[in-house]
Amino acid sequence: MDVCLTILSLCLGLVFAAPRLDPDLDSHWQLWKSWHSKDYHEREESWRRVVWEKNLKMIELHNLDHSLGKHSYKLGMNQFGDMTTEEFRQLMNGYIHKKSERKYRGSQFLEPSFLEAPRSVDWREKGYVTPVKDQGQCGSCWAFSTTGALEGQHFRKTGKLVSLSEQNLVDCSRPEGNQGCNGGLMDQAFQYVQDNGGIDSEESYPYTAKTVATRQSTNAANDTGFVDIPQGHERALMKAVAAVGPVSVAIDAGHSSFQFYQSGIYYEPDCSSEDLDHGVLVVGYGFEGEDVDGKKYWIVKNSWGEKWGDKGYIYMAKDRKNHCGIATAASYPLV
Repeated sequence: MDVCLTILSLCLGLVFAAPRLDPDLDSHWQLWKSWHSKDYHEREESWRRVVWEKNLKMIELHNLDHSLGKHSYKLGMNQFGDMTTEEFRQLMNGYIHKKSERKYRGSQFLEPSFLEAPRSVDWREKGYVTPVKDQGQCGSCWAFSTTGALEGQHFRKTGKLVSLSEQNLVDCSRPEGNQGCNGGLMDQAFQYVQDNGGIDSEESYPYTAKTVATRQSTNAANDTGFVDIPQGHERALMKAVAAVGPVSVAIDAGHSSFQFYQSGIYYEPDCSSEDLDHGVLVVGYGFEGEDVDGKKYWIVKNSWGEKWGDKGYIYMAKDRKNHCGIATAASYPLV
């Protein structure tokens, strides 16, 4: 009898352990799959749906708190809705932050004493910034941050905005220490461009979101080295952005709040200024309303397509103790 009860309890446990899905969300789920071109095997779909529902509820709770004034930013369902935070972090965040293994160091940034940095800067308005790109399911954020900074400096020098090849960096900068879709560093990519005598254009060396066989590249832009911003100094980063143009930065983007960011000034209490995992591009800074603490922001270009965030951008809290490490590993190329 005891054996029968044990078997019965095990069977009931398996039944109740099966995914419990909300039927009211069926049409929403189908719409989301269609919008983002999602297609699953039958066994995978049920647990992807469970993850999606959990993320959707988290987003709704956050936005309810936002409406009550508890957050300065909103979240929204996007193409990453069927991914857990851990899965998302491993797949999308490819900045490798290991101080002990850093191979190259740039020139030290010296603040221009003559410069009175303006209260706001947006290099998109001056023609320095290419449209938002999409790295796909490849940890190549570092390559997109690199090309973004170099595109800006090339424009500053020549007056021509040329979209540069991330694939060139993904395929060819391993000798400098980068690891293709498995991650890398912007400084190592700047070093590759100098070592190689240039980088190809996006048009002649298009992005594939995977490592492919290396090939001879042409020279669409070049650098002669790079400059490192003093670690952790947001004032120095602001002066660099104001004086030079877009700057490559690394941040802690390993939170569900970043995964589903939609609008507003991003401030995540759990963000680290040391554990950095994602390369992005600061293209300016500004403020909302009166220029007071908590209202200032960095304008940050991401590489997850225009469906993510605020048309591909995120506005991150500025002058709040180096929030998310935005000034911990900032640099730009010399051209």
